[in-house]
Amino acid sequence: MDLVTAARTTAERLLSQALPRRWTHVKAVSVKASEVSMILDEVDRPFLVAAAWLHDIGYAPEIISSGLHALDGARWLRQNGFDERVAALVAYHSCAHFEAEERGLADVLRAEFVDEETSTRDALWYVDMTTGPDGQNFDVLERLAEVRSRYGPHHLVSRFWARAEPTLVAAVRRTEERLAAIDYQPM
Repeated sequence: MDLVTAARTTAERLLSQALPRRWTHVKAVSVKASEVSMILDEVDRPFLVAAAWLHDIGYAPEIISSGLHALDGARWLRQNGFDERVAALVAYHSCAHFEAEERGLADVLRAEFVDEETSTRDALWYVDMTTGPDGQNFDVLERLAEVRSRYGPHHLVSRFWARAEPTLVAAVRRTEERLAAIDYQPM
């Protein structure tokens, strides 16, 4: 089974029944990743799409351990034989290192996984942070506002997004520039 098929099958098994709304988000993120992957080198494309399918598996009840879904998902992927690069993309998706700091897990995250800081990583952040919980398209700033409205101003998630926003927005804007260079129109 190829990497993307394995990722899709795994995400569906872990999320579709247990977390149907999360599954809706993941499916939309993955469709967008397939489209956006055209800005990447051919070798990087399956890694983006696989990471898009798997980015939120750490929310699956059977996987949760540390409470940091990015870390929990990445650990599970590594333990279950997925490519290390996919696991690392999941570990750091959408500024997870800021949430790791809020949870006291930053040193653990850095010790276990490497943030590749590439256009593939930026594209993963773009597809996640421009897709709403019900699969709708958002600008990154609209998406951040939507997340904050769900959690409230004092929640750990809202606190980490306040710190992460400049880094996240910069990555999303870099991807938007790459997409504009090929005249991409979002779905």
